Amino acid sequence: MANSQRSSSLIDPRNGFCTSNSTFYSKRKPLALPSNESLDITTFISSQTHRGKTAFIDAATDHRISFSDLWKAVDRVADCLLHDVGIRRGDVVLVLSPNTISIPIICLSVMSLGAVLTTANPLNTASEILRQIADSNPKLAFTTPELAPKIASSGISIVLERVEDTLRVPRGLKVVGNLTEMMKKEPSGQAVRNQVHKDDTAMLLYSSGTTGRSKGVNSSHGNLIAHVARYITEPFEQPQQTFICTVPLFHTFGLLNFVLATLALGTTVVILPRFDLGEMLAAVEKYRATTLILVPPVLVTMINKADQIMKKYDVSFLRTVRCGGAPLSKEVTEGFMKKYPTVDVYQGYALTESNGAGASIESVEESRRYGAVGLLSCGVEARIVDPNTGQVMGLNQTGELWLKGPSIAKGYFRNEEEIITSEGWLKTGDLCYIDNDGFLFIVDRLKELIKYKGYQVPPAELEALLLNHPDILDAAVIPFPDKEAGQFPMAYVARKPESNLCEKKVIDFISKQVAPYKKIRKVAFIDSIPKTPSGKTLRKDLIKFAISKI
Repeated sequence: MANSQRSSSLIDPRNGFCTSNSTFYSKRKPLALPSNESLDITTFISSQTHRGKTAFIDAATDHRISFSDLWKAVDRVADCLLHDVGIRRGDVVLVLSPNTISIPIICLSVMSLGAVLTTANPLNTASEILRQIADSNPKLAFTTPELAPKIASSGISIVLERVEDTLRVPRGLKVVGNLTEMMKKEPSGQAVRNQVHKDDTAMLLYSSGTTGRSKGVNSSHGNLIAHVARYITEPFEQPQQTFICTVPLFHTFGLLNFVLATLALGTTVVILPRFDLGEMLAAVEKYRATTLILVPPVLVTMINKADQIMKKYDVSFLRTVRCGGAPLSKEVTEGFMKKYPTVDVYQGYALTESNGAGASIESVEESRRYGAVGLLSCGVEARIVDPNTGQVMGLNQTGELWLKGPSIAKGYFRNEEEIITSEGWLKTGDLCYIDNDGFLFIVDRLKELIKYKGYQVPPAELEALLLNHPDILDAAVIPFPDKEAGQFPMAYVARKPESNLCEKKVIDFISKQVAPYKKIRKVAFIDSIPKTPSGKTLRKDLIKFAISKI
């Protein structure tokens, strides 16, 4: 393969660009990976040495779990899943739950058996979750009494947190265990578990990909090991940090950071049940947190409310904010650092399909390269490709970003959309360029996803729902810019003749069918939806028209 034919003499040390194959190579330290092919992600993380004591703290109850107790619980839960529930290598296990300190235990237990972890957004509607269940076919679900009704019709067996929770679930659901008892039960000492290979699927996280409905991203144990290995190769400047987990653990952003990476480094993570600005800041003060991982809309809120925050909370121990999920503008970065001068803002870029690999800012000096999302992650190769001609581009030229490396997922589960080439390149769908110093800049998005507060919203899904309305002839959904949310879904609607359909009725029609973050928040009526001769919606024309009206 052309990309493997690299010559160090032809790689520019300033930017990592190799002239012989038009490939960018990471300027970070070389990624050190274990040679053992029969290695699961749980074993890899548990084998790391560190001086950490407390692994997780529940911000709501102040309940704490030490690293030693956590690994005991992982072994016990895995033993129960294997011998009492019958979970085997390759079985899919669903986690449908708000943030709790039990989620890392569940995830690591499942993957230690070679079973496949999948997660669902608790905010999703029952139909959205059932569609995912139909696709992934899980054998078991960990959930709560409040969320159990959403999967009641699936017939899936469930595990709840406590014994008493059993009385609060709908009839017809088969409760096969409770987590509290599993964590207390001594291991059986029975037969050795099936051996897990690094190429086995470990996670099946759902992403909207480039278009359409969510698809399961097949990530192997080797992919996840490579993700964690990056943090071991280039650890945080302050090893004993305290993080506040404000992001959902069902999402790749929360799962990769707070269930995997921080655990391997021995850092303490304070988990919030849900995001609330006041609760987050109270936790920062109470636990003397040093690091926050946030999405850009939260930074905007912290800028706008800086004076009230400083009066009410002590955030003096906070040193770093790491930001991802959506691009961070120069104005927001500068505005935050002006209000919080002792806090460094580091941005990153990755996709569900890349398992944390992409680019990141890792120093104050790098953070001054405003607009950039950072240097390529260690172990990552990149190409900039003209989306129209397929020509591989060079420095300071804009094209679609392609990524390659050991973290890149195996592909989509049961889906024909191919975004990974035969040579292993992940087509990100993002228009980017890399400058003379190797910094990556995101220019635009080829893929048609809307990023609402870091959540992915596929326009095609909302358009399909709109076309089911009896008064709608045609519809198109676009991203509408918003300072706090980043973007939100806006619909252009062509009504049927003599229809008196109004904006509120359209918004209400969609709101009843989707999760809150997918709601349409603005509607404009139009005679017809502009399209190409082949019938493709001219979404960019609608975006330009919408912005011109601001």
